[in-house]
Amino acid sequence: MADLHIDDFYRDVAKIFLRLYAVFPRKTVLYVEDISGPDEPDEFGLHHPRFQACFSTMVWLAEHGYLNFDDNIRQEALDQAVLSQKGFLLLSSRSDQALTRVEVDESLPPSVVEESRANIAQLRHAMREGSSITLQKCVRYLLAHPPIGAH
Repeated sequence: MADLHIDDFYRDVAKIFLRLYAVFPRKTVLYVEDISGPDEPDEFGLHHPRFQACFSTMVWLAEHGYLNFDDNIRQEALDQAVLSQKGFLLLSSRSDQALTRVEVDESLPPSVVEESRANIAQLRHAMREGSSITLQKCVRYLLAHPPIGAH
C-alpha cells in the first residue's frame, strides 16, 4: 500500500524550496494554500488534514534548519519566511549525482552548464517531469545530503 501522505510531503518540500529559492534572499509570507491548494475550513474552523500536513511540513523544515520565519499566521502561513544558510547552500550547490535526466548542452557557457547541475535545477526538473518517484528520489537526496559549509 502506498504511503500517499509521504508523496504529499515530498511534493510540499519541493514546492516550498522552489518558492523560497525564487525570492531569496527576501523574506516572504509563505501561504499553505499556495503549496497545497485551496482549502475551506469545516464548520468548526478546522482545516482539511491535507492542508494541516502542508503547514506541518513548513514547520518541520524550519525545525530542521532549512528555513527561518518570524511568526506563523494561524495555521495558514509563515510570516517573513526565508531559506536558511543551510537551505540556500543545499539548493545552490552542485549535485554530486544526476538525480534527474537534465540534458546539458556542453557548448553553453561554463556558468550555465554549472548552474544546470545545481540541486535546484535537479529539483525544478523533477517537478516539471511530474513523476512522483523522481521527485521522491530528489527530495530524499536533498534531505539526506546537507551542504558542505552549513552549520
